[in-house]
Amino acid sequence: MKRILLTALTILASLPMLAQLNVQMHYDFADALYGNELSNRAHWTATVENFKADKWGSTYFFVDGNFADNSMESAYAEFSRELRFWKAPIAIHVEYNGGLSGSGSYNDAYLAGAAWNWANKDFSKTFSLQLLYKYLAKQQVGSKHSWQATIVWGIHFAKGVCTFSGYADLWHDGSVKGNLVFSSEPQFWVNLAALDSVDDDFKLSLGTELELTKNQVWPTDGLNDRFYAIPTLAAKWTF
Repeated sequence: MKRILLTALTILASLPMLAQLNVQMHYDFADALYGNELSNRAHWTATVENFKADKWGSTYFFVDGNFADNSMESAYAEFSRELRFWKAPIAIHVEYNGGLSGSGSYNDAYLAGAAWNWANKDFSKTFSLQLLYKYLAKQQVGSKHSWQATIVWGIHFAKGVCTFSGYADLWHDGSVKGNLVFSSEPQFWVNLAALDSVDDDFKLSLGTELELTKNQVWPTDGLNDRFYAIPTLAAKWTF
């Protein structure tokens, strides 16, 4: 799961020192909606996410751990770095994606390209568009050389009580039907610290995520050319 990047989109040279670390816990309802088709999917996902801006750009990563009833089934991580030494809102973007499961490693991917980043004056609205070359290191079917387009957004509203954020990825993969993979995870959060009756240091947010995928989630029959919409209930603590 790729995560909110909410602050990451705000960008970056204008905020020379900015950092955000959060921990999330999600419970998803895949088997409740799709029955045995997704009975192999772990219910719980824990995420550690961090973003840090500096005078040369920004660093972002997240690590997901997917848990069954008694053990961790898999882990997945993404690490990215953006560099910008100029005033134009275009940054150099480099990224690594990869992970492990009980059956072996996920296909590593290395990405490089450009990111156009925008934010309004108070940073309550942010947006990023990334156009990237993608190298699929362990690809067995189709070319290892690919591309990816990504958008990421974040919107704070209701005096900071609510946040709507997320991402959408589209990339080419010759090993799947139609040669395209789509993944999006919009999130909605209620930020309790923004309520007048709650202490500012109580950084708990409650919300939901909707995982929208095509050609990415693998059902029990091993055929992944399907669209899924999988909601979660989630809690997040921001440090």
